[in-house]
Amino acid sequence: MTSVLDGPVLDGALVRLEPLEHRHAADLAVAAEEDRSPYRFTWVPTADRVGAYIDAQLARRDAGKLAPYAQVERASGRAVGATAFWDPRPWPTTGEGLFAIEVGYTWLAASALGSGLNTEAKYLLFRHAFENWGVARLDLKTDARNGRSRAAIEGVGARFEGVLRNWSRSWVPGEEGLLRDSAMYSVTAAEWPDCRKLLEGRLAGVPARGRH
Repeated sequence: MTSVLDGPVLDGALVRLEPLEHRHAADLAVAAEEDRSPYRFTWVPTADRVGAYIDAQLARRDAGKLAPYAQVERASGRAVGATAFWDPRPWPTTGEGLFAIEVGYTWLAASALGSGLNTEAKYLLFRHAFENWGVARLDLKTDARNGRSRAAIEGVGARFEGVLRNWSRSWVPGEEGLLRDSAMYSVTAAEWPDCRKLLEGRLAGVPARGRH
């Protein structure tokens, strides 16, 4: 029997991470179409494919592969993007619990970029992974060419580990069927206290509506 990865509601001041459901579809359809230019290296569903996207994420959840979230902006109450825990790896010695998890499948509406939602969402996800699940490491990765994403990952305290060549599918238009190089990042349990201080400091110094 497959164990479903339990991703509870995670509340912050700017963003509420809610387990993804079809009730988020209308908001996500609007969010995805605000401005698609930031999505060159990231697959984000078009409005007409949001329902199928949610179905696919829920199927991955039911298979125990990920815990998908809607990113709900607290100020407006609207879902303005998505993210997920995924690729859970149980401790190799016991096969129980998690020693590692990845944060990915992340996207935000163009209007939410630079607002602080990404920083707080990462803080909430990281804190839950390290302090509730007790993981030894948390992974993040992105297309090696995606400078915006790499800067954002480095900005939340993750350490660059290198580039894995031909690692996964490219999402760049015109590169269908091709592979991309992936820039790999991580935070370890030993690094989490300093990473937590960094994130809390960044969040504390930003105005209520927009935190970068």
